[in-house]
Amino acid sequence: MTDISAFPITQKWPAQHPERLQLYSLPTPNGVKVSILLEEMGMAYEPHLVSFEKNDQTSPAFLSLNPNNKIPAILDPHGPGGKPLALFESGAILVYLAEKTGKFIPHDAAQRYECLQWLMFQMGGIGPMFGQVGFFHKFAGKDFEDKRPRDRYLAESKRLLTVLDQHLQGRNWMMGEDYTIADIAIFPWVRNLVGFYGAGELVGFAEFANVQRVLAAFVERPAVVRGLAIPARG
Repeated sequence: MTDISAFPITQKWPAQHPERLQLYSLPTPNGVKVSILLEEMGMAYEPHLVSFEKNDQTSPAFLSLNPNNKIPAILDPHGPGGKPLALFESGAILVYLAEKTGKFIPHDAAQRYECLQWLMFQMGGIGPMFGQVGFFHKFAGKDFEDKRPRDRYLAESKRLLTVLDQHLQGRNWMMGEDYTIADIAIFPWVRNLVGFYGAGELVGFAEFANVQRVLAAFVERPAVVRGLAIPARG
C-alpha cells in the first residue's frame, strides 16, 4: 500500500482510508467540481472539510499541499508512476482525473482540445466574473455607493451568459451529446449565480433559455445531487 503519512496535511486531516484519493474541499462552486466528477466516476475517495470559518485554508498543513490556500486540493496515493500526487487548482484536478480514468473527456484529439477550451472559458471568465457579481450583489460590495465596479462585472457576466446560451443552441451539453468536465466546471457556477448569489433577475437569466435548460438537466443528475453536498459541512 502506498504510504501518504509523509504528507503533513494528513496530520491535520488523518486518512481513514489512505488507499483512497483524499479530497480537501468545501461545497463551493469550485469545490464541488471535483466531488461531482468523483461521484460521476464512482471512484473511491475520502473527503475532508476545509473550514473557512476556522481558517483551515491558511493552516500550515493545508498550505503544505496548496501554497495558494484555495480549495479544492487532492492527494492521490496512486498517481503517475504509482507515486502519490498532490494537486491543486480545480481545473487541473478535473483534467488529471479525466485523463487518468479516460472518462468525461473526449478521446479524439481535436474534441479534447475543444473540451479544454470550454474548461478554460469557465476558469478564466465565468468563475471570476460571476464571483465578482456575487460579491457586489450579495456581500460587502452591495453597500458601495459607486455602482460602476458592479456594473462592469455585471455586463461581462451577461456577455458570458450570451456566449454560453448561443453555444448551447441545439446541444444537450457543451460538447453536444457527450457530458464532460466542461459541463462539470461551468454549471456549478451558473447554479451559484442564480441560486446562492440570488442574481438571476440582475443578470436577466430568464433571457437565456438554453442555459436554463442545460442547468436543469445538470442538477437532476444523481451524481451532481450527491456531489453538491460533499464534503458535508460540520
